[in-house]
Amino acid sequence: MQLAPVCSHSVFSQRLTMQVAFPRMSALPRPARTPDQFLTFGAQMNGLGIALALLLLPVPAAVQGVGTVTLLEGPLRVIRGASVIQGAEGMSLRQGDILESSDKGFVQLEFNGGGIVALGPSTRVYILRHEGHGASAGGSVAASATPGAELILLSGWLKGESSAPAGAYRYATRILAATTSNGTVLVHETEGACDVFVESGSALVGEVGPDGGVRQATAAKAGQFFSRSPGKAVANSSRPNAAFLDEMPHPFRDTLPSRLARFTGKPVEPKADHAVSYAEVQAYLRMVPAWRRGFVDRFEPRLKDAEFRKQLESHLAEHPEWDKILHPEKPESRLTPAAIFASVYLKFSSLEFS
Repeated sequence: MQLAPVCSHSVFSQRLTMQVAFPRMSALPRPARTPDQFLTFGAQMNGLGIALALLLLPVPAAVQGVGTVTLLEGPLRVIRGASVIQGAEGMSLRQGDILESSDKGFVQLEFNGGGIVALGPSTRVYILRHEGHGASAGGSVAASATPGAELILLSGWLKGESSAPAGAYRYATRILAATTSNGTVLVHETEGACDVFVESGSALVGEVGPDGGVRQATAAKAGQFFSRSPGKAVANSSRPNAAFLDEMPHPFRDTLPSRLARFTGKPVEPKADHAVSYAEVQAYLRMVPAWRRGFVDRFEPRLKDAEFRKQLESHLAEHPEWDKILHPEKPESRLTPAAIFASVYLKFSSLEFS
């Protein structure tokens, strides 16, 4: 059996036709491009990449409140973000809020989960952290080495009431801290000393170290009183001293009744007042570094204000983390991806191939 011969002429004709109709791309003349055009092309590609990356980023959730102001006597100044707002009953609290009561003021805060905190006159508090339920299901204070809520008391009076469902709360000052998940504690902070009184239940009371952590904590029960001055050890007694009782705000002598039901479903929007000044945040910029973490990003927008920047410069030793922002190093000589693309192409096109 003989196979039919293949017509090589037909195959050759088809190949010739394809080459004539569709010449090789390398044989086509290419338009000349300048380096600027390649830079523009690279920039467009970079922009496209950034746009695609932004589309893939998760959408941030709305800022969640951690509590509510349920009682207010006298003005309340709130520093939220880099702005000062006027506090009001029914307003929502947020993690990171700084609260300052007036000279004769009284403020009651009720947090998600059930914790109640009262602030006395001339009191400054920073809501460092609130994560809902800090303690274990059993509410053991021993399980609260990392409490779910931590409030920093810079000065004044604070009374905190919490039960097992509310989780563990830590009330820290520069030298002394109390942590409880099933008790009521009173904390008084002055420029030179701090007092802690465990009114009911139990708490852990200990010194605050330079890193903001609690050390040498003592398990305390109802009725115990602790006091400490800078550079000295903690003094412990079975009852508060006379000076503490005499200066205690009158509302602190009673249990703090919940008023949260009055504001359920009735959100109150606080009124913005002005951009925060350096003087208003100086005390917080000088806190323990661990407590002021994130403040550079938070208050960096205020560098547009010449006076704010000037004061940061003058007190830089108190918050050295601002040095990199105030005195950025000269950027290294780096080519952008677009410039690299153009440079590589020009070098490549200049080569001669045999």
